[in-house]
Amino acid sequence: KYLGDSDFVPVPAARLVSSTYAARHAAGIDRKRATRSEGLGSQRPEGSDTTHFSILDRYGNRVAATLSINYPFGSGFVAGDTGVLLNDEMDDFSIKPGAANVYGLLGGGANAIAPGKRMLSSMSPTFVESAGRLVILGTPGGSRIITMVLQGVLAAIDGADADQLVTAPRIHHQHLPDRIDAEPGALDPRTRGALESRGHAVVEGEDRYGNMQVVIWDRRQDRVTAASDPRGIGEAVVIE
Repeated sequence: KYLGDSDFVPVPAARLVSSTYAARHAAGIDRKRATRSEGLGSQRPEGSDTTHFSILDRYGNRVAATLSINYPFGSGFVAGDTGVLLNDEMDDFSIKPGAANVYGLLGGGANAIAPGKRMLSSMSPTFVESAGRLVILGTPGGSRIITMVLQGVLAAIDGADADQLVTAPRIHHQHLPDRIDAEPGALDPRTRGALESRGHAVVEGEDRYGNMQVVIWDRRQDRVTAASDPRGIGEAVVIE
């Protein structure tokens, strides 16, 4: 309902991040039966053909940056003789309520096209910071970015190291189509069976996805580690 440019759409941010709101939604989760996405009323658009980099320097300055032309070759236009492809991020707007974008994501009126308005995007460059540790992470992956980053954040909170963050098997749900997409071997038979018994449709694909780039600064040991997703073509380098 509120996924749109906050300059155009009134977003009740204080309520959305409140513990009361979180508790109310948590109470609505039935652990024995999946909630149908169509009944939730929310719709989510997004983006792809994307690059992410995570950087930390010796002074503690950090960057998590995700950049995208959205779809292969972007809009198909080059800026003059620069060789730079222009993006087609207009596809991240909702053309009309209920119409799918190129990734099959459905948009609502809050994300409709309007002059001077920002479109939605899945790009989620992220810092996970505590007194003892800083984790810098992000990934390309279109609509799957949000679930990949979420899984990375949760693993980081649980203490996973850089290699574990980038190599962990991934699952994805983007509201519609109403199914869980899983990488090969991401779900063991018992877990998959438990999900299906609760009404989830689980689809295990042949492809692995994402290209997560992670830097971790262990402040207590003053040690920096980095890792690049083996699914992609990135590289991780730590210079002493």
